[in-house]
Amino acid sequence: MSTLGRKRRADVWTHFTYDATQNKTLCKLCGATITGKNTTNLKRHLQTSHPEIHAKLQKTPGDPSGPPGAKKAKDTQQNISAVLQSVSKYNSDSKEQVSIEKAIAKWIGCTGLPVTTVEDEDFILMMETVDKKLTVPNKIKIRNLIDKHYEDEKKKIRTRLAAARRVSVGIHLWTKRGLTASFLAISSCYFCVEQNKPEHILLALEQVAHPYTALSIKACVDKCMQEWDVPNEKIITVITDNGSNMVAAFKHTTSEEEEVISEDSEDFPVMESDPKLEADEIRYHNFNMEQMPCVVLSLQLVVHLMQKEASVKRLLDKARSVVKLFLKSSVATQWILDECGLTVINDCPTRWSSTFNMIARLLKVKDSVCQITNVMGWDSLLPSEWQKLKSLHELLLPFAEHTQTLQSDTMSMSLVVPALFDLLSYLADFEENTSYQDLATLAGKMKGSINLRFAHILDPTDEKFSALAAAACFVNPNVCETLVNVTNDNIQELLKQAEEYLVQSTQAHSQHEAESEDNGDENRKEQEEPEVVPSTSKKPVFRFHSKCCSTPRQRSSTNTMRQQIRKYKEELSQPITCDTGTEFWLEKSDSLYPSLKPFALDLLAMPASQAFAERVFSVTGDLTRGKRNRAKATLAQSAYLKMNRTK
Repeated sequence: MSTLGRKRRADVWTHFTYDATQNKTLCKLCGATITGKNTTNLKRHLQTSHPEIHAKLQKTPGDPSGPPGAKKAKDTQQNISAVLQSVSKYNSDSKEQVSIEKAIAKWIGCTGLPVTTVEDEDFILMMETVDKKLTVPNKIKIRNLIDKHYEDEKKKIRTRLAAARRVSVGIHLWTKRGLTASFLAISSCYFCVEQNKPEHILLALEQVAHPYTALSIKACVDKCMQEWDVPNEKIITVITDNGSNMVAAFKHTTSEEEEVISEDSEDFPVMESDPKLEADEIRYHNFNMEQMPCVVLSLQLVVHLMQKEASVKRLLDKARSVVKLFLKSSVATQWILDECGLTVINDCPTRWSSTFNMIARLLKVKDSVCQITNVMGWDSLLPSEWQKLKSLHELLLPFAEHTQTLQSDTMSMSLVVPALFDLLSYLADFEENTSYQDLATLAGKMKGSINLRFAHILDPTDEKFSALAAAACFVNPNVCETLVNVTNDNIQELLKQAEEYLVQSTQAHSQHEAESEDNGDENRKEQEEPEVVPSTSKKPVFRFHSKCCSTPRQRSSTNTMRQQIRKYKEELSQPITCDTGTEFWLEKSDSLYPSLKPFALDLLAMPASQAFAERVFSVTGDLTRGKRNRAKATLAQSAYLKMNRTK
């Protein structure tokens, strides 16, 4: 029988046989012959000659139109339409196609993958498996979408920066392995008025050429600030490491800068008439960028004093030797994992709190370490050394805790002063109570190092003293409510300096804003002037009296700021229910604290370290490794999108 032609219905053909040579079909029931093998003719024959058979065929459940297991004709038609619908592609401008293309572009842009990824066969197969209707875009379209996404994100951040009142800048210089290239990361932290919360973003990642002089670093930062339209008077401080080139880049000692300061002072008549106010103005509010050392880096330099204490260094070297034995032995590593689910970790001199973490892990797996080293025949720590290691852990514990707190991206500057006083108090107690003389000596040296390295924060008599950290602490009610009642003279002097900083900074900032408005629109200034002068029902008796009333406006704004500070200190006498200082100030009305509230929010948003700028190289370091480095533009673009993608 021929296999060609239309598929036969099994239920009909059970009553017929087909002769291919004569092209005739024979009915088994009555012997009649029918030309051809059309199933419809066969059904018609059964209907006319054998109606009872035909009736049975009509009553058969399921689909009797083919061999056993065949589907209904209706279902077959539905499957065909479903297949046709699934195969049909999205229109190029459809919402689904556009959204998926943007998601692919964002993924490639953030990860720094080459745009040719979209032309890879496996990638195309994956996307077709996910959505068969999708038309995978080519590399040119993805490149254009990445550029558009990058420009849109920059435009969004530029708008937020323009609305920000004050910003702090963090910079960090990083050199890749082999010294083949160096990069400078520049970040900015500010209180975002649009979102009512602090925000830290990456502004630029620039490749810099050797040598990394102070001038080249300063020029790179200036260029970045100009590109983002951030004037110097908006910048509160620049947070850097303690490198000599970083410090020199923002040091105000050149004659050119002194000329700029003297020329600018002509615009401030109060500064000319009062030398003390002039000195305070230069001290508290310099229109040049002021550098502040990273607090956490300075703390780590204090911690590293333990490497210079001979007995402590011997103990640490022995602990490291035990750790290295485990890390080099797969048997010991698997054994300790089976015992406690943890393994030992080694310290790294450039990793913050790494020595503390090594000691903490050793003490946690002490029993397993002793057991395994005994079986393996390795030298381990003596019981007395384990006890001393525990005391060293107690000495380093507060440093690790404050490091964890102060390295946050935002809202940590206000915690610097209380953290330093806490460390000084702890070291003094540890020095008196410990039974190990060498650890007591180490605690004393660390206490002296803190006083020396942080004199610009803790000592108002220091020539490099800046009241910025004290002011940030003062406007944090959760911290200041405790400090205002402390009888320590040094703390009270710091709070006094903080108040002066707030008064002088807000006064200078408001003066600069007024001058900017005067230069842009004189008519607008005339309309706003009556709002600054306190309203009164009395009219001046003499004409010259009205002119004299306009001169002491600076003193009036200063007094207003001091009044706001007094109100704030009165509120500190009541219990503070807010979890953070930012929440406290956001709940206050603008009319009650018109000058103090915005400046307090700006200070509370500040970080205490440039850890964010350092973290750029941990996140995007893979893009700079190997021989096939990405182009400079691609690297900067990928770093920007990856660091700011959640903003």
